[in-house]
Amino acid sequence: MAVINQIKTVFLLGILTAVLLFVGSFFGPTGLTIAIIFVAAMNIVTYFFSHKIVLVMYRAKEAKKSDYPKLHKLVEDLARKANIPKPKVYTIPTENLNAFATGNNPKNGVVACTEGILKLLDYKELEGVLAHEISHIKNRDILITTIAATIGGIISYIAMIVRFGAIFGGNRDRNSGNILVLIALSILAPLAAVIIQLAISRTREYQADASGASLIRDGKPLATALEKLHSHNKAHPIRFGNPATSSLFIVNPFDTRSFFITLFSTHPPYTKRTERLRAMKF
Repeated sequence: MAVINQIKTVFLLGILTAVLLFVGSFFGPTGLTIAIIFVAAMNIVTYFFSHKIVLVMYRAKEAKKSDYPKLHKLVEDLARKANIPKPKVYTIPTENLNAFATGNNPKNGVVACTEGILKLLDYKELEGVLAHEISHIKNRDILITTIAATIGGIISYIAMIVRFGAIFGGNRDRNSGNILVLIALSILAPLAAVIIQLAISRTREYQADASGASLIRDGKPLATALEKLHSHNKAHPIRFGNPATSSLFIVNPFDTRSFFITLFSTHPPYTKRTERLRAMKF
């Protein structure tokens, strides 16, 4: 399963790159280079500083070892099994049941848990959740999603320029059909990029589920935890933060009753995740 997820990620990144090259061919090498530099610079800044920003956004505080000895011991044991440095441990002041991992590499990894999840999950369920988050750090998923976001951002930027060029510079081309084709491509290409990015995000969630379950040699605790998290968060969504950061969390912490939120979710359906986890053999 892990190998399949890795292959899917490489395949999807390849498709995303192909879409970029296709859209870039309409804009010329100079414009493509400018777009790459502009978008890459923004995402590099995000890559290096987003973990600090998101911790502030969610009012996260570093958990003292004296106040959370069991949590620290659990994170330390899992990090040792994953063969990565122990991540810093933070808590988020909300009764919402959730957790996330961040940090641009294993050396500065961070694991954050809500106060609610620490209260309501039993030891094995919390272990499953933390194994999932530590797997995100080990698998360098922040780097993978940043690469995908960079490529997607470049596609959107180029498509916008192509669209404006086709509309306002269309009088230079006598064939109006070409203009309509360009406009259609400039709309469809970013949409395709978003769909591929979402597919990559979902693949990485499956991968973290599988890696986390392998870490503790059991998929059932995480499956049970996901069911509890989904049920609780559906009734008690988080009341602060930014929905754009929902992909960081193990389940979407915001109100997910909207059809469009479900359609463009960064997470796979929890039922499919729990089914896969319960089917895993060790």
